[in-house]
Amino acid sequence: MEEALTGHAGDAGTRRPRARPRTSVIGVIGEVLITAGVITLLYVVWQLWVGDIIYGAEHNATGKELSEVWAQEYTAPPPTPEATPTEDETPADAVTAAPIILAEPGDAETFGVLRVPRFGADYAVPMAGGVTRARTLDPIGIGHYPGTSMPGEPGNFAVAAHRTTWGKPFNRIADLRVGDPIVVETEGGWYTYRFRTLEYVRPDAVDVLLPVPQAMDVPPGTSYITMTSCSPMYSLAERIVAYGVFESFTPRTAGEPPALSEAGA
Repeated sequence: MEEALTGHAGDAGTRRPRARPRTSVIGVIGEVLITAGVITLLYVVWQLWVGDIIYGAEHNATGKELSEVWAQEYTAPPPTPEATPTEDETPADAVTAAPIILAEPGDAETFGVLRVPRFGADYAVPMAGGVTRARTLDPIGIGHYPGTSMPGEPGNFAVAAHRTTWGKPFNRIADLRVGDPIVVETEGGWYTYRFRTLEYVRPDAVDVLLPVPQAMDVPPGTSYITMTSCSPMYSLAERIVAYGVFESFTPRTAGEPPALSEAGA
């Protein structure tokens, strides 16, 4: 029994430690690819879902704050002594007026807030000059094509925004229906347009930005709005274009236009 135990102990003392498995190049590459895939997936989830919710909420909050500032800072002109209007007369503040034509904004300079009941009651996205992603579309929301008309001005008031990512201000552009109000709020009041039609064009179809969209050498006599975004979803293959026609301008003294109370379901 002692020999058996002694001999067993001797074998244990001479046994070599087990060698560690070598790390192969293929294994390292595999781990790197898995890690990269997880990071990419997290980025996609953030960019397409979580980020959109956050950026969209930020855009709407900024637009509402801007609207509130305009309402608080606006000073109505002092009343002038006039005869009291009769029942057949309508107070000046209760009717639309000639639109105030704004100067074209500088690059990334905020000048308005877009309100579209069809896109939801909370929809209020800031509008600024220029259509670059870095300075306007990503951080602010909606960009104005330089050289096109301003709200209410004869010609084509053309704007652009993302349909996916960065809050996707024009995500529901294809849901617009004929007659839907498209309202641009500025410091002086509200410009109401009515949606007319949708169109899909190639990315280089710049004729949609002409004073009369897609009509060369035609003098502008009507005020249009042209809203452009990418199509189809998550692709740059085409552009989706929504056209609207100017209906009226409501001065701030008259309060919000009735169009903003229209159902957008």
